[in-house]
Formats: sequence, structure tokens, C-alpha cells
Amino acid sequence: MELGPKVIFTIGKVTVTETVVWGWIFTVLLLLFVWRSTRRMERVPKGAQAVAELFVEVVYNMTGDAMGKENRDKFAPYIGTLLAFIVPGSMLGLLDCRPIGADLNFTVPLALISFVMVHYNGVRIRGAKGYLKDLSSPYVAMLPLTLLDDIFFPVTLAMRLFGNLLAGVIVMTLVYGGLASLSAMLGSVVPFFQLAIPLPLNFFFDMFEPVLQGYIFVMLTMVFTSNAMAGKD
Repeated sequence: MELGPKVIFTIGKVTVTETVVWGWIFTVLLLLFVWRSTRRMERVPKGAQAVAELFVEVVYNMTGDAMGKENRDKFAPYIGTLLAFIVPGSMLGLLDCRPIGADLNFTVPLALISFVMVHYNGVRIRGAKGYLKDLSSPYVAMLPLTLLDDIFFPVTLAMRLFGNLLAGVIVMTLVYGGLASLSAMLGSVVPFFQLAIPLPLNFFFDMFEPVLQGYIFVMLTMVFTSNAMAGKD
């Protein structure tokens, strides 16, 4: 069982894995969907436009509830982009492919981007002096601990998404392997056990878990960003 993503091809010292390829594919698909849904917009939406407007409405409402209406328009596009990549990209198990979220090369950059966004907006709103004062609250001696906590934020954000999705990959691989062995022991021509028994696990790990982990990722990003901008005063 391979724990890492498969290497598709190598150009010199640059290795292109299945995660990179799927990232390209999803980027193209999202661009095509955006083009299709906005090409001929109608007052009464239907088809791709209706799906796009529903997604935008959900994202904007969620961002407004978590960060306030005054910040909704500024951060909703980023939150929507995160969801558009994390959720479908983590459902690749339905196609018998490795979820892109089960690769640290995907989750770490996303977490670092969120980390930069949190502190950039904290400094932007409160100023460098005010933000540093907030990090030192209530005592200056708390500053090293606060900085250490902030440094571990992107680590926990990336590892939470990666760990949960990788666990799903491992569990499903073991389940399918065990059921295949059971079918072979019973001499079954049709892999009955592999067709019926894993369905509830497929639903949980390949559908429910990606939505849940994507939601947790964006909610933590929004909460930490809001806290950084609001401070403790």
C-alpha cells in the first residue's frame, strides 16, 4: 500500500504527482464552470448559473455569519475558492483515486496562505503596534507563548485535513483488501463482499468526510482571521 501520491512523470528534478495533475484538472474545470455559468446570465437562473448562484449564496451567508456582514464581500471569494478545491478534490475516492487532501503538498500551502491572511489582516486593521500589543496581552511574558501558538496554527490546520483524509484512504484500502481475500477464500466469482459491504464506509470517507473537513478548514480560517482583526480590547 502506497501512503504517498503516485508520481505521474518527472521533468529533470521536478516531480509531478497525481495531486498536481488533479489540481490542474480542477483548475480547468472550475474555470470552464465559471465561464459556462456566467456566459449568458439570465434574470431567472437555470442550469450552471443556478448552481453557481446557489454556491455563492451559501458561501456568502456562511462568511457573513462567521465574520460579520462588513467582512463578507472581502473574504467570501477566498473561502469559496477553498471549498471549491478542498471538497470535490477530497471526494476523488469515489473515482478510486487518491484525494488531493491526503497529500501534505496540498494541505500545507493552503494552511500557509490562511496563516498569512490571518496575520496580514490583523496588522492591517489594528496596526503593527496594536497587533503586537494584543499578542502580548495580558502580560509581555505571554508573547513567546502566543507566537508559538500562532506558529502551530498552520501546522494543525494542515495536519487535521491531511490526517483525516489519509486515514480514510488507509481504512478503505484495508477494507477492500480484506474483503477481496474473504471473497477469494470462499471461491466467489463475483466479489460480492467488495460490492455491498463498503458502501456505508464509502459514503462516510468519500462524501461526508470531505464536506466536514472542508467546512472545518474554512471555519477555522474565518474565526482566526476575525479574532486577529478584532483583538482582545
